[in-house]
Amino acid sequence: MPPETRSAVELEDVGLKLGSAEFYFDCRIATGQITAIVGPSGSGKSTLLNLIAGFEQPDTGRVRIEGEDVTERLPAARPVSLVFQDNNLFSHLDLFTNVGLGIDPALRLTAADRASVSSALVRVGLQGQEKRMPATLSGGERQRAAFARALVRKKPVVLLDEPFAALDPGLRAAMVDLLADLHRETGFTIVLVTHDPQDVVRLASDVLFLEHGRIALHATRDVFFSRTDLPAIAAFIGESAL
Repeated sequence: MPPETRSAVELEDVGLKLGSAEFYFDCRIATGQITAIVGPSGSGKSTLLNLIAGFEQPDTGRVRIEGEDVTERLPAARPVSLVFQDNNLFSHLDLFTNVGLGIDPALRLTAADRASVSSALVRVGLQGQEKRMPATLSGGERQRAAFARALVRKKPVVLLDEPFAALDPGLRAAMVDLLADLHRETGFTIVLVTHDPQDVVRLASDVLFLEHGRIALHATRDVFFSRTDLPAIAAFIGESAL
């Protein structure tokens, strides 16, 4: 990333040991862009995301978000929203309430908050579905609800851990398009863990390629796809992104 580009997330000499696995990350993630985190299984993609979110605490180094040192902060105190593969919806709460939890976990919602929830549901195409329960929603609808909850939180950094992995190809394409639209509208910094090269092609400006718990390459999307001289990257890209 060019030195003049402002960083939304910085990991400075961050080291972590989990059992026999050792991880080391030193990078800056640009503000307002979509950065994809990719690499082989076990390379540390989710661990890197968890360090940013605060679910893992580094043994060494510092984590900064929007210029603030958040290394010691709990996940709830960090300026991030998270979207997981399983959507993290509460099965006993209706759609409106699930989204409203993004504003206040105690659901003390003002009239403005409730309007914000309704607006987010409209934006993701779930207007009129407020009273539905998660079990009655399709996979795509649950993913849309998770995006709506991220919207109402209005945090500057959104972390997504393989959010499309459980979707069939048609739904996946629709959700990728929706995420791209939401990014253009909000300008949020998005950090996306994915195993699919097509997600990188369609969404990312920058790519962090991990291997053996370290960053093997941090480059723009175009440079990343040109580095087929590196066997691990060539294997990841395969035929699907060519």
